[in-house]
Amino acid sequence: MERVLRTRWEEEKVSFHATPRHPDWKEDKFGNARKQQLGGVELLLRHAGAPALHPSVVSVALWRRIQSLVIACEGELRTTDGRLMGRLDLLLADVDGDGKVSGWKVADLKTGRTPDGKLSETVRRQLLLYRDILLSNNTDHPPVSAEGWYTDGPKVYLAEGESVLEQAYAAWQEMDVTETPMKPTPGEDTCGGFCDWKAWCPHWWTWRKDSGKLHAGDFTDAVVLVENFEPSGAAVIELCEPADEAGRPQPTGVALAATFEGNAKIALEKLLTDGYQGAVFIGGVMTSGRVWRIGGWCDVLPWSPIADHGDEGRTS
Repeated sequence: MERVLRTRWEEEKVSFHATPRHPDWKEDKFGNARKQQLGGVELLLRHAGAPALHPSVVSVALWRRIQSLVIACEGELRTTDGRLMGRLDLLLADVDGDGKVSGWKVADLKTGRTPDGKLSETVRRQLLLYRDILLSNNTDHPPVSAEGWYTDGPKVYLAEGESVLEQAYAAWQEMDVTETPMKPTPGEDTCGGFCDWKAWCPHWWTWRKDSGKLHAGDFTDAVVLVENFEPSGAAVIELCEPADEAGRPQPTGVALAATFEGNAKIALEKLLTDGYQGAVFIGGVMTSGRVWRIGGWCDVLPWSPIADHGDEGRTS
């Protein structure tokens, strides 16, 4: 089992490093991956009716029985009109005492922290979407359930609720390609936390300035000018603030010592090598020390906000 996991680990590492926007690869997490693998196998054994059996003593015959219960593995789900899709980890057969199929089970493997009592709304809706696509594509289906399989436990959580297909189709209708950005929703729960779009959205920046939270906290996002950058990763950065609602950067005159590490350093080096001289967005910066620490977990991207009316309003 460990040999198989190591092979997949190395394959994922190659794919991970080929992604332009990524943190550092955590090689020391292999032990945790091994634990998660064992948790996943234990959940399969439970489904096969052997909950107390340790994975190390699984026989060939039992493993073949487990395989016979797997209808699909990493299968693509797609509605007949092609509008909605998903990729489920496992579709399993439930069998009765006579060995006949009595139902289908959608199982989605989760390696994160086990929920406190119930599934999060996001995970619940994901599982229900998989269930509902399966039901819509198969009119002659047995009873279908959907479960979140948390391998760090391991524990199983049932997803229950009405169909989410209508809401999913409504969301699909809003996904037309356009040069106009999504409607901004500035606030503590959005601009105050993580958001994938900060390097292109001026609203989080103006919201933080107006709310007095610009550059506040032990971890922060900022728009800066890189005034000096050494091969070691040491740098001097000047903080900027928004000059207008469009996110035009205005230097504040406040210069700070910073250090770029890991992939953050590589990302900045590439920007500078490509001749970029504008303001830089840095996300998730550790600011608790005297020197700002910009590590592999941080975004380092050109500051290129898109105005509300579309790409033609982009500032530099």
